[in-house]
Amino acid sequence: MGNTKNIMKKIKSALISVSDKSNLKPLLQILKKNNIKLISSGGTFKTIKKLKFKCSEISDFTGFNEILGGRVKTLHPKIHAGILNKRNDRSHLKDLKRNNFENIDLVIVNFYPFEKILEKSNNHDRIIENIDIGGPTMVRSAAKNYNDVTVITSIEQYPELINELRVNKGNTSLMFRKKMSQIAFTETAYYDSVISSYFNKISKTYFPQKKIIHGNLVEKLRYGENPHQESAIYSRKKYLNINQIHGKQLSYNNYNDIFSALTVSKTFPKNLGTVIVKHANPCGVSILKNNLESYKSALACDPISAFGGIVSCNFKVTQSLALELNKIFLEVIVANGFEKNALKTLKSKKNLRLIDATKFSLNEFLKFSSTSNSILVQSEDNKKISIKELKIVSKKKPSKSQLDNLIFAFNVCRYVKSNAIVLASDKSTVGIGSGQPSRLDSCQIAINKMKKFIKSKNEIVAASDAFFPFVDGIEKLIQSGVTAVIQPAGSIRDKEIIKFADSTNTVLIFSKTRHFRH
Repeated sequence: MGNTKNIMKKIKSALISVSDKSNLKPLLQILKKNNIKLISSGGTFKTIKKLKFKCSEISDFTGFNEILGGRVKTLHPKIHAGILNKRNDRSHLKDLKRNNFENIDLVIVNFYPFEKILEKSNNHDRIIENIDIGGPTMVRSAAKNYNDVTVITSIEQYPELINELRVNKGNTSLMFRKKMSQIAFTETAYYDSVISSYFNKISKTYFPQKKIIHGNLVEKLRYGENPHQESAIYSRKKYLNINQIHGKQLSYNNYNDIFSALTVSKTFPKNLGTVIVKHANPCGVSILKNNLESYKSALACDPISAFGGIVSCNFKVTQSLALELNKIFLEVIVANGFEKNALKTLKSKKNLRLIDATKFSLNEFLKFSSTSNSILVQSEDNKKISIKELKIVSKKKPSKSQLDNLIFAFNVCRYVKSNAIVLASDKSTVGIGSGQPSRLDSCQIAINKMKKFIKSKNEIVAASDAFFPFVDGIEKLIQSGVTAVIQPAGSIRDKEIIKFADSTNTVLIFSKTRHFRH
């Protein structure tokens, strides 16, 4: 048997129907050089004629005029029979001859820009009109018949096609056609997925019977969490809404930490808030108005864990802050831009990654967690706690500063791995206990960090992401100097917790909302 990879097919005719009409000239030149007949429609036909290449219009080729305002033009048996027929099937050849149809050997199509229209417009009628029907249909037909037909779906593929035709003297190899077919089916699947997502969004169908996830490859990463794991990052758009402006290539762990940090920092008002993250866990958070002091306070919470971590600032980095940031080893600094001098200072460390996240915003989105054969999906925990959500259950009432700090600490709890305990003072964290099977252990870790790193402090408050199942947790916090506690209600021992708070003159507030983050 011969090498099937080298089975060549002569291109005699090509159908071109593209939304993106850029870079057509070099392609048309190679098609002309190989005496390939051109068929086209609408705007593409006009562009080809303007470039002074000979071309037949679809309506002349089929003998059927466009109708329904252009909705029906390529949906014609002559088109699809020309694409789909098997060249070595006698019955197919007989059908073609009987109907006076001819082969179409090359299909070059890119779709109406549905995704781009979504970004630019909220006009539903306009969006619907940019759902391509004829294009994907032709692409699927050509991709199915890759043994005989070549399909091209992107201008990025033009150079490869040009080279293929040049090297093979107007022929394409089976290997090339097969590769283009695989890409084509992926393209139609992606296109349909974007449309499906749009309809799910406008109908608020977050959990449809069948879930389709789409993404564009941004980067193939060196490895995953560990060197033996393969990894890549995809975006639901054509790009990421963060921009690396300095430093070595980002890793899987870097990306994971960056988005974990941004999920926290972008919840704060603009130009407010510093978050330090290590292994996707906050180890210091502050929303002091002075940005330099905000960073210093976040760092003071746990300077040891911050080493080799990621700092995310919901503001522009100044020169004074840059000098402070350069004092310790950090993997990544994320900010809403960098002042010129600050950038110069930070770039002195050639490996330090600098990320501009000015355009990053927190939209309502679903959170995915995959296992070997299943995907868990839930809405993101982005519910901000207001005073209305809270119930003061202790005899002692909180002061305004206590209440502000309790709400701050409880909001931080959302992003700390459960079981989570957050200690706070002056709108900064002073101790964080995370990821423990025992809530009591998380309390002890938070207290230990506070005692180890925080030398001077004002009144301390505590937040728990879920209820205390026993009195021992809140007892430990109060013994360490905590004067106010916020926790979700729901324990069978809630009354015991309240009684203990009252006996120690402690402020206790119950929330209706729990913040598990496993």
